[in-house]
Amino acid sequence: MTVVKINAITVPDGQGPELEARFAARFTQGCMGGVAGFLGYELLRPVAGDTRHFVYTRWESDDAFQAWRTEGSEAAHCDSSRPQVGTGADLLEFETVDLATTSTAADEA
Repeated sequence: MTVVKINAITVPDGQGPELEARFAARFTQGCMGGVAGFLGYELLRPVAGDTRHFVYTRWESDDAFQAWRTEGSEAAHCDSSRPQVGTGADLLEFETVDLATTSTAADEA
């Protein structure tokens, strides 16, 4: 089952562009390329209702995410010599729902 992990990063005022530049560099350098079970990611910039940046990642399974988290997450940062931009982060975790096979209340009536 595909899973989604969202890292909600607290970024100090004025540091959003630096965070975005670092993610752009990671993307162009292919830092996540070859990670088993990794399907892709997007960086979401806040525009209303929240001030955090969200890193939306998709994985083939929770096992794939956990393996990367414990064994290879440092490689995703490409250049970990610079101090972090974010001042905190929360991990939000989801499973995708296969809507084609999920019954609805109308089907059960």
